[in-house]
Amino acid sequence: MDHFEIRNGEMFAENVPLATIAAEVGTPVYVYSHSTLQRHAQVFRDALSALPRKHLAFAVKSNPNLSVLSVLRDEGYGADVVSEGEMKRALAAGIPASDIVFSGVGKSRRELAAALDAGIGQFNIESEEEGVELAEIARDKGGHAVATLRVNPDVDAGTHAKISTGKAENKFGVAYHDAAEIYARLSACEGLNLRGLAVHIGSQISDLAPSRAAFEKMGELMRQLRSAGHSVTHMDLGGGLGVPYRLGETLPGPDDYGAMVAEVTRDWDATIMFEPGRVITGNSGVLITEVIRVKPGVSAPFVVVDAAMNDLARPSLYDAWHDFLAVRPRGEMMEAHIVGPICESSDTFAKNRTIDVVEAGDLAVFRTAGAYGATMANTYNSRALVPEVMVKGDKWAVVADRIEPETIFAAERLPDWLS
Repeated sequence: MDHFEIRNGEMFAENVPLATIAAEVGTPVYVYSHSTLQRHAQVFRDALSALPRKHLAFAVKSNPNLSVLSVLRDEGYGADVVSEGEMKRALAAGIPASDIVFSGVGKSRRELAAALDAGIGQFNIESEEEGVELAEIARDKGGHAVATLRVNPDVDAGTHAKISTGKAENKFGVAYHDAAEIYARLSACEGLNLRGLAVHIGSQISDLAPSRAAFEKMGELMRQLRSAGHSVTHMDLGGGLGVPYRLGETLPGPDDYGAMVAEVTRDWDATIMFEPGRVITGNSGVLITEVIRVKPGVSAPFVVVDAAMNDLARPSLYDAWHDFLAVRPRGEMMEAHIVGPICESSDTFAKNRTIDVVEAGDLAVFRTAGAYGATMANTYNSRALVPEVMVKGDKWAVVADRIEPETIFAAERLPDWLS
């Protein structure tokens, strides 16, 4: 459920007409629903109520907007970060450092040191080399680093190849068959408090069977490590639960996921950690766009909109589907290609899609744009960086400004021989 709906012939975000926001802020613009964020955070947390010990860390990469992070902070979520910049955002949003988990395969020495200085709660180590380096930095600072070892279970999540992270050929984690020996060696490193294991097999997971298989393998590895005398008190199961992008699509929900996790982990006697992202923010946002013109085509007309692949990259990167709906639908349908103004054929949101009839000047939305939307935006073709708005009830506010090309190129410098 979300809080974007048609009332009296036009689409609202909670109690605010989207047309009102578009008129004042311009398009394209992302709009987030405060109530939807709250509800999804609560539903996910409640689905895990059977677990005696747990930790929830929102995957900041899915939507790092400070207002979004602040809503989730108030819901008791920590943060899963993959860069120093994301860590700084989480801290700026008031998320306690002790509730921050630092993941990611390429943490630099500088980032490891900065995270230690900030006092974050846990590092998810991706390699033995990283663990050794982290221990060395912690020793030099006169302290220790709390960590888990991320393991690659060689399980296919059944998702898009570019967001799969748990197969043997993926870059993440240490190989499952090497994990016990690496864990033993790292446990002996002075400066490192290795307290558990981490796993994450992919994003937009639509079938719980691969997750179950991965978690069962991790449980067996945990038992093996404990039998060898090692301490394993925390198990980070990552995130990746998918959301429906198409109207009428049905996927496993948080309740299904929570029941599966409770069953698999019932005898683990560990704190179970989670890194939900898309499942919290995906349906909490839309991207409003204006139709520039409808251009005749060979097989179907082209609906040219002012949003582009630089504003919403998922369709061009993953052939991802986002429902496209008129803000003020006429009750008639048409078949069309939906494209943006970028000078590339890859700037295509949909082909041969049955959509609401639209004309030049009409407003429309791309649904389910709250995750991996604005965070992946860029300024290709020297376009402005898309703004973001949050709605709560009948109130709304710009929570990220549109950054115009002039502001962006003001940071560029000409060398002496050109100036």
